[in-house]
Amino acid sequence: MPSDSSSATPRERLLDAAGELFYLEGVHVGVDAVCKAAGVSKKSMYQLFRSKDALIAGSLTSVGVEFLAALMPGTGRDGRSPRERILHIFERQDQMSELQAFRGCPFVNTATELKQPGHPGSVVARAFKQQMTDFFHTEAIAAGIADPAMLAAQLTMVFDGASARAVVRGQPLGGVGIAMASAILSTSGLTEASAQQNRERRRRLRNQRHGMFR
Repeated sequence: MPSDSSSATPRERLLDAAGELFYLEGVHVGVDAVCKAAGVSKKSMYQLFRSKDALIAGSLTSVGVEFLAALMPGTGRDGRSPRERILHIFERQDQMSELQAFRGCPFVNTATELKQPGHPGSVVARAFKQQMTDFFHTEAIAAGIADPAMLAAQLTMVFDGASARAVVRGQPLGGVGIAMASAILSTSGLTEASAQQNRERRRRLRNQRHGMFR
């Protein structure tokens, strides 16, 4: 979320402007345009960021925190099954694809445009994508999946592919990503029936614990 311009520092305004412009138009946008949008001189920008590369990395970090927060179901167990928590991400992606400003995954976009794995922006993009994969991996372990790493990789690829599809077609996903992720989960043994069984098991355990302390 952009900072309140009345109280934001020049650094915050630069990060907000760069984050928005780089996401909507690409990282090729020049620093002149970023500085104009931020209301900050180019001299001041280079005093705050040693290079455009550093600005790309910094703005992607800010965008990344908000992007993941909008997708993730939250930390800790919240009563939902691993299947439900995983599908939450794809449901949120589907909703986001309906927004006019949706341009896909900012991490994939940045890394694809830069084409340099060692670029500071690519390093940030890779780290954020790993956070999503790690989430899928953790949920797969919680569900007792035999190969959680493979499932996590597959789900990450579905997310990235769905993001690209929405951008290329210029249309909302319409549930495609949700359906693909659901099919993969079911093939892996994470069916809706198993999710219901897990909920019932957790409910019984809670009742047993409550009974012990009565």
